Amino acid sequence: MKFKKIMSATALAMGVLTGLAVPAAAEEKTEFKLAWSIYVGWMPWGYLEDSGIMDKWADKYGIDVEIVQFNDYVESINQYTAGAFDGVSATNMDTLSIPSGGGVDTTALIVGDYSNGNDAVILKGDGSLQDLKGKPVNLVELSVSHYLLARALDSVGLEESDLDGVINTSDADMIAAYATKDVETVVTWNPLVSEITGSNADANVLFDSADIAGEILDLMVVNTATLADNPAFGKAVTGAWYEVMSLMAAGDEDVLTALAEASGTDLAGYKAQLAATEMFFDARDAVAQASAADLPETMTNVADFLFDKGILGEGAPSADFIGVSYPDGSTTGDAGNVKLRFDTTYMQLAADGKL
Repeated sequence: MKFKKIMSATALAMGVLTGLAVPAAAEEKTEFKLAWSIYVGWMPWGYLEDSGIMDKWADKYGIDVEIVQFNDYVESINQYTAGAFDGVSATNMDTLSIPSGGGVDTTALIVGDYSNGNDAVILKGDGSLQDLKGKPVNLVELSVSHYLLARALDSVGLEESDLDGVINTSDADMIAAYATKDVETVVTWNPLVSEITGSNADANVLFDSADIAGEILDLMVVNTATLADNPAFGKAVTGAWYEVMSLMAAGDEDVLTALAEASGTDLAGYKAQLAATEMFFDARDAVAQASAADLPETMTNVADFLFDKGILGEGAPSADFIGVSYPDGSTTGDAGNVKLRFDTTYMQLAADGKL
């Protein structure tokens, strides 16, 4: 079948095959590495590294934390999954599919925001979602963009099989792809959405993440065993993050301008992206989101999507293959195979001023 041919290549690229070994058991250590990629809600990670705020918090706890930028989002997650990094910025869906699906027990240390318009389905020219029938769509295959497309198609009674194929396109290549004659529709995230819509008069947003608010969560996830053995790591990273959150919430234009420039836009452009992001500047709001009553349903829907695409872990027998645990102790999926954990411990310490 056509889809299976696409899957084999994509699974290899995303590192979800069994060749990716689970990192060795963690132990107490003093040096840590985080990976991140360009996205409005993740720009603070680069600022933490460049401003010295991360160093300040790491010094407080007697450790060293290096924060490394990747130009390719999926590759950053692959590197974390392979054990080269202790944490990575990722969405809830991509965490479940790649590291957790690959057997790496992973904890959502920080729930940073949810996309509230930052991810979008963009048609070149006039039309509606119904007009995607028979058209090819370019996106980072099996990423959150693929999930957004599925939710968009479902909203008008269409399925992926109604399209003229899905074309796997790296986020690093999306701008150039949109400029080519053969590309008709793309699904991507900010700052790429803003660049495409701002530079092309024919860019027509058909559906965005505001239509499924709260479903696409942007996280900093870390290796569960590493966190358990090194609570200072969790405290330092969380403390540094919320220091920057407080500066952003206060409207510090020096900070916001630095974030804007690092993401390739100006202050106005970055503020526009923030307007399409539900940032949890206050740790209490992040705790509330991680504890939300509808999060288990969201993660169940995500697991169903991943299983339907054949990427919920190698040989997953059902959508319940991977267990996801929540702050109240409940679990969705297999409680005997929990590989993704929403844990509010460190965010709560930040909320209580105890870091």
